[in-house]
Amino acid sequence: MAITAIKDAWEDFRRYKLDKEINHMGCYIYSREERAYVERCWKDVRVGDFVQLQCNETIPADILLLHSSDQSGICHLETANLDGETNLKQRRVVRGLPGQNALFEPEFFQSTITCEMPNNDLNKFQGYMEQPNDERVGFNIESLLLRGCTIRNTEVAVGIVIYAGHETKAMLNNNGPRYKRSRIERRMNVDIFLCVGLLFVMCLIGAVGHGIWTGTFSEHPPYDVPDEYGNFLSPALAGFYTFLTMIILLQTLIPISLYMSIELVKLGQVFLIHNDIDLYDEAADLPIQCRALNITEDLGQIQYIFSDKTGTLTENKMVFRRCTVDGIEFSHQENAKRLETHKELDLDDEDFTKLQHFTLPPPNLGRAACAQQSPPGALRRCQSARARVQGHARSRSLGRRDSSQSQVAFSSTIEKDVTPDSRLLRRVREAALQTESLSPFIPTRTSTAFADFFLALAICNTVLVSTATEPRQRVTIPPPIKPPGITLEKIHQIFQRLKLASLSQSFSSSQSSSELGVSFGARGPEEPLPALGSGDSSDRGDRGDSGDRRDSGDSTDMGPASLEEMLQSVSSSSLPPALCYEAESPDEAALVHAAQAYSFSLVSRTPERVTVRLPQGTLLTFDILHTLGFDSVRKRMSVVVRHPLTKEIVVYTKGADSVIMDLLEDSGAEKRMKRIKEKTQKHLDLYARDGLRTLCIAKKVLNEDDFQKWANFRREAEAAIENREELLMETAQHLETKLTLLGATGIEDRLQDGVPDTIMALREAGIQIWVLTGDKQETAVNIAYSCKLLDQRDTVFTINTENKETCESLLDLTLEEVRKSYECDKPRRKIFGIIPTAAEAPEAPSTEFGLVIDGKTLSLIFQGGLQEKFVSLARRCRSVLCCRSTPLQKGMVVRLLRGQLRVMTLAIGDGANDVSMIQAADVGIGISGQEGMQAVMASDFAIARFKHLRKLLLVHGHWCYSRLAKTVIYFFYKNVSYVNLLFWYQFFCGFSGSTMIDYWQMIFFNLFFTSVPPILFGVLDKDVSAETLLGLPELYRNGQNSEIYNLSTFIITMLDAFYQSLICFFVPYLVYKDSDIDVFSFGNPINTISLLTILLHQALEMKTWTLSQLVAMMCSLGFYLVFSLIYNAMCLLCNPPTNPYWILERQLSEPTFYLLCLLTPPAALLPRFFISALRGTFGASLILKAQRIDKLPKGQQDLEIQKLRSRKATSGASPAPNDDLDQSISHLCVSPFLHPAAAAVSQGHTEGQGLSSSAVNPLRRGTPEEGYCFYNRWAEEESAATDSSAGPFAPSRGTAPGQGCGQVPKDRDSRASSGSHRRSVSAVTL
Repeated sequence: MAITAIKDAWEDFRRYKLDKEINHMGCYIYSREERAYVERCWKDVRVGDFVQLQCNETIPADILLLHSSDQSGICHLETANLDGETNLKQRRVVRGLPGQNALFEPEFFQSTITCEMPNNDLNKFQGYMEQPNDERVGFNIESLLLRGCTIRNTEVAVGIVIYAGHETKAMLNNNGPRYKRSRIERRMNVDIFLCVGLLFVMCLIGAVGHGIWTGTFSEHPPYDVPDEYGNFLSPALAGFYTFLTMIILLQTLIPISLYMSIELVKLGQVFLIHNDIDLYDEAADLPIQCRALNITEDLGQIQYIFSDKTGTLTENKMVFRRCTVDGIEFSHQENAKRLETHKELDLDDEDFTKLQHFTLPPPNLGRAACAQQSPPGALRRCQSARARVQGHARSRSLGRRDSSQSQVAFSSTIEKDVTPDSRLLRRVREAALQTESLSPFIPTRTSTAFADFFLALAICNTVLVSTATEPRQRVTIPPPIKPPGITLEKIHQIFQRLKLASLSQSFSSSQSSSELGVSFGARGPEEPLPALGSGDSSDRGDRGDSGDRRDSGDSTDMGPASLEEMLQSVSSSSLPPALCYEAESPDEAALVHAAQAYSFSLVSRTPERVTVRLPQGTLLTFDILHTLGFDSVRKRMSVVVRHPLTKEIVVYTKGADSVIMDLLEDSGAEKRMKRIKEKTQKHLDLYARDGLRTLCIAKKVLNEDDFQKWANFRREAEAAIENREELLMETAQHLETKLTLLGATGIEDRLQDGVPDTIMALREAGIQIWVLTGDKQETAVNIAYSCKLLDQRDTVFTINTENKETCESLLDLTLEEVRKSYECDKPRRKIFGIIPTAAEAPEAPSTEFGLVIDGKTLSLIFQGGLQEKFVSLARRCRSVLCCRSTPLQKGMVVRLLRGQLRVMTLAIGDGANDVSMIQAADVGIGISGQEGMQAVMASDFAIARFKHLRKLLLVHGHWCYSRLAKTVIYFFYKNVSYVNLLFWYQFFCGFSGSTMIDYWQMIFFNLFFTSVPPILFGVLDKDVSAETLLGLPELYRNGQNSEIYNLSTFIITMLDAFYQSLICFFVPYLVYKDSDIDVFSFGNPINTISLLTILLHQALEMKTWTLSQLVAMMCSLGFYLVFSLIYNAMCLLCNPPTNPYWILERQLSEPTFYLLCLLTPPAALLPRFFISALRGTFGASLILKAQRIDKLPKGQQDLEIQKLRSRKATSGASPAPNDDLDQSISHLCVSPFLHPAAAAVSQGHTEGQGLSSSAVNPLRRGTPEEGYCFYNRWAEEESAATDSSAGPFAPSRGTAPGQGCGQVPKDRDSRASSGSHRRSVSAVTL
């Protein structure tokens, strides 16, 4: 107990030191007395203080940004400690504050700030600032610097403290640690009470028996001595004294030594886990850390895993894979091969060049040199940047947390170095060579589409540009590099010629707004942005075989040699310094790097301008008129720019294909655009099946009048205090309509090595895996498919709503359908003979459903008392994804499942935003990643990679549970079996409390004779080898169901202990009956027989014999004999009036003693051995089968494992294919506000036009996407072209408006035609 207390005190002391270190971190606070910023501790920060923050400094409190050294009033943050993302976020100074160019003087600040009460919502913050002239200026979360974030790319920022200490949003999301007890420990405490009850019953029997025995004497026996008054004890009082005596005699029934032995066993288990070489990450030089010593056995009983996404499942590396431009798909096979062979190693330049090298077929021999010179130049730039970034990674892997050397997010080699597709690169260069020779009669729409596509990739983002030498210093001024072969005036003339050439084929895009009464579309002809470096024909049917001829290189008249010479001079000219891109999301970084690979390089960015280098080397600077950032409701972002040459106002938009396709201009009159849209949709479906993240790229041209009207409306919305969010959403929707589709991209999110295999193994082990992430919903769903958390044939329910009644209706409706399918599955399992285990996990979930839910809906569930319905639905789903979850919500979800289902939970994460769920789970695991050490400090175990979780649970978890469970059961058996020997003797000594065994031998029995073997057994025993445990993950269910240690096994063990004690006592009793043997001579054989029986019992339980275990058992028996011989030879008057002198020496010379020791232990162990033999012969469990496999030769082991796995897969297979699920993938889109006629959605088709229209959705009333639920992936391309089921919720095509609303249609075979842009979707109406 003292050792346990010391261990807990040490852990508390380490937490105290960490808290003290954080509280004494320094920051600069403005002092009114000194009129200067002075250094203070974090603990001294108070609300209302002015705090000055510098670059790479951690924010000490929630601070409202009042000043930034950036002229645009922007401050950049790294929020890894809050949301787990290493990318940068932008925060803006409160609008309306003057003097951003001058120093901020707190003395002159006289405004009054009013804001909301402290809360734990990390994504919302509202308030206003009342200035001295009574003008009110509203602000939101964009102006709040949250505690725990880090200032980046900003030299100085000044703000006023809004929330401090425990009122900050980060602290409110952390509930603090809790004391964790393992399930075995809790079970053991209950059994201790049962042993106390058993002790009470045995003592009561002794007291009653003594009272009855003394009452049988007619006269007081000679040993009954009266007191000084001559009075004798009454039978009742004598019985009470006997009761107390029996407690002292039988108190060893309570295994106090068990607690000390368990601590030693767990310490040995932790040592073995820590030294497992398979759990060591060589790249990061990090072994596993076991920070908690009291819950190792819980690793073998996990039923639910709650995982973070970013940095836990993924490496947060987005890699550009494929794209489609103007209806033509470019597969980027060279890039795919690079990714397959790429390893994150420090390759030398030669190997790296070989890996990246590609050869482009030139149009002719004269241009071969031009086509081959540019790529090596680009590679040299990538190599220089790559070396520096890897230097940062190495320094971080050693455990140093130097903020000034922070690694640039999304800038690893595998993300930056995109190998261009040879066809696409050749088309781009051909278009560049044709530019000077274009005439007004040559159609240029294809060339324009290619140029606009790559310009959109480079411009439509919020990426910051820095140099490789100074990765945190923004590039705001483009380098003065202009190739000598062409001038800006010449480029301007070329763009004018391109514009004239496309006038005859342009089309207009206009939009009328009922709210504004003005048109935001271009009233004049909409011109696709002409630019250099583009070219290809997207419609080969319109041009015959011209495109093919250009592909094959038959056309040699590409243009004058002057432009070719210019390109050659550019490739050989001095190269600009290597650039680093810091993006808010990995998708943006991947797209910018892809554009750079095709020589559309983002050179610099400021809030007002963005500069792009074209393939010819010309720098074009676009004026940024407005930026509409990405949000989870719109699922898109847009940037409004003014073209520097054509002076047109162009809107570039990128976003989810499900949204962009709805916003395209109705091109029914133009067959070409309609054909491009259909081709692009097919390519998107292809990308989706490959698990790629898809984004659509579109554009729109505005005239000056429409833009000015929209800009005025936007400024009014930004200045509004009430309904500000709704007004901003409305303005964004007015701008992003009637777009022109340019193309789409497919991006792969790089998972950590071994994540899919680990998740599949854990699934086979019966573990349910949830993902709780603060990331976007689309990102989480894509990752779920990539890591096999969701299957392509799963029906995925996605529930997003902001209304409690809607949320409850959605839960009820979805739960009803899931229950129907779940009940239909049960008879099939019985028919095919799959018998569930006796202690199966509660209601095994269906394998056909997945659930996706967002943070706002989770808030409604917790606040509206819908927890039971949510749990009832979630437990029946294969996987659950909770997106946009706050740290507090993560912890609440874990506690909800623990409390409602009584299951064992494990939480794993790598950032400070995961601390809450790590502490709430039964087992918390932190990943030693790149997001600080907060998760590791709060965790019970720390690993370097997610794949290590497989062996940690399936092998070490199984071993720890099996060993400790058997050890606990053995200790109970050992104590009960030994104590019962004394209890049976009481029936022959008048329940007087006397013993037939010497007291010293009784004391040493638990202390020395039987203490070491159980400890070694709990540390070293292996019931199944590690290879078999990894090959058969189903073996893990043995610990999940607590098959080794539960109430039934405890009772059976107690009965077995009683039986063995009866044999060990009464066999010697019958042998020595009617003899003149003394009491110690009678007790010594019983003691020896009991020791042999207990040691042999443990030998039967051992599955792995080691030399140390064998030596320990032999030493225990030898120490008993040596101690007894010495003690009996030396002890002349140790226990008067009886005397143990020379007893064992005399008995060792008697054959009867040896006969008893030889026959009695086998008789005592016979029932256990017999039952084990029957169990292994007739009802062999999976554990016994695995143990038999371990005894086979190595070659046969793998074959038997495969046979066993295939047999289980065959027995667990579905009897017949379900046409509704096998022929199509019915992914559910639950949208409570869709009109029934518009909700008939099927494979690749949407019946209604304008699902987002307010006319179809009359309940929305301007509320942005209220209750909208995203649909999920994806139908097979083949089934999209054939008739297939619309899913369990799809209404029939004949449903009239207003009919069937609020109920689930019974026609499950509804059919709908295909041809629209939507993928496989099923909808439900309420």
